[in-house]
Amino acid sequence: MRIVALLIRILRQIVRDKRTMGLLIFAPILVLTMLHLVFNGGDYIPKVGLVNIPESVADRIDLSDAEITKYKDVKEAKVDLSSREIDGYIVFDNQFPSIFLEGSDPSVNGSTLKWIQNALKPLQSNEHSYEPKVDFLHGSSEMGQFDYFGPVLLGFFVFFFVFLIAGVSFLRERTTGTLERLLASPLRKWEIVIGYVLGFGIFTLIQATIIAAYAIYVLGMLMEGAFGYVLLITLLLSLTALTLGILLSSFANNELQMIQFIPIVVVPQVFFSGLFNLETISEWLRWIGQITPLYYAADALRNVMVRGYGWNDIYLDLLALVGFSILFMIINILALRKYRKI
Repeated sequence: MRIVALLIRILRQIVRDKRTMGLLIFAPILVLTMLHLVFNGGDYIPKVGLVNIPESVADRIDLSDAEITKYKDVKEAKVDLSSREIDGYIVFDNQFPSIFLEGSDPSVNGSTLKWIQNALKPLQSNEHSYEPKVDFLHGSSEMGQFDYFGPVLLGFFVFFFVFLIAGVSFLRERTTGTLERLLASPLRKWEIVIGYVLGFGIFTLIQATIIAAYAIYVLGMLMEGAFGYVLLITLLLSLTALTLGILLSSFANNELQMIQFIPIVVVPQVFFSGLFNLETISEWLRWIGQITPLYYAADALRNVMVRGYGWNDIYLDLLALVGFSILFMIINILALRKYRKI
C-alpha cells in the first residue's frame, strides 16, 4: 500500500505540472517532425557555370539535373563562385576542361564534381580519355567533413553549455532568494540585468576561448582566417546564449523546467544552422534559420575558419548576434516586472 501511495503521489505531481506533460508529448513530436523534413528533403542540385564553351561542345554535354549559368568571362564566374552563387565552373583550354570548385563544403564538392564528370562523359572516347584538372577556391580535395562541420559544432557547443549554465545559475539566484533581495535594493532592473550579464560574461569569454583554441590547435580543425575573429564570434554567441538563458529561466520554477526548454529552443537551431544543407529543405521551412542566433554564428565561423574571410564578410552576422543579445536583454528587463513593479 505504501508503494501504491507513493506511485499515486508521483503521478499526481507529474499530471499537475502541465508544462512537463505537454513537453513529454510535444517535444519528441517536434524533433521527429524536423528530422523527417530535413532527411526527407530533395537531392542537392549543383549550380555550375560554363565559361565561354563553344556551342559544338556545349551541345554534346548533358546539362540536365543542374542549374547552369553561362559566362563569357572567367572574371564573372570567379565573382559568382566567391559569393557562392555557383558551386563551380568549367573552362575549356584547347578542348581540355578545367574545373574550379568553391570548395568549402565537401558534400557539395562531391555532388558538383560527380555531376561534371557525368556531364563530360560524352566528350570522351575510348581513344581519348583524360582526367580534368580540379582547382579549389577554398579548401582542397583533402578537406574532410570535420573541417566543414567543425565551425557549426563549435558554435553549437558554446551556445548550448552557456545557455544551460546561465539559465540554471540564474534560476538558483531566484529560488535561493538572492534575486528578491536585489529587487528590494535601490538597484534598477536594467542594472541587475547588466550586472548578471557582465558577471556571467567573463566566464563565458574564458570558456569560449578555451573551446575554440582546443578545437583549432589541438584537434586540428581547419583555420584559414584570423583566430581573433573566431574569439569575437564565439563571445557574441555566448552573450546571446547567456541573455536567452537568463530570460527563459524567468519562466521556469525549477531546474527540470529549465532543461525542458532545450528541445524547444536549442535543438531546432541545429537543423537550421548549416549542419544540414538548407537548400535540400523545403523553401517554406528555410526561413526558420534566419530567426535563430546559431544560424548567423555558424555562417560567420565558416566564413572565417573555412573560407578565410575577414570583417567585411562577417560584420552583418555579428550585428545580428548583437541584435539578438540586446533584444533578449530588453525582454529580460521587462520580465523582471513579474517580481517587482515600479
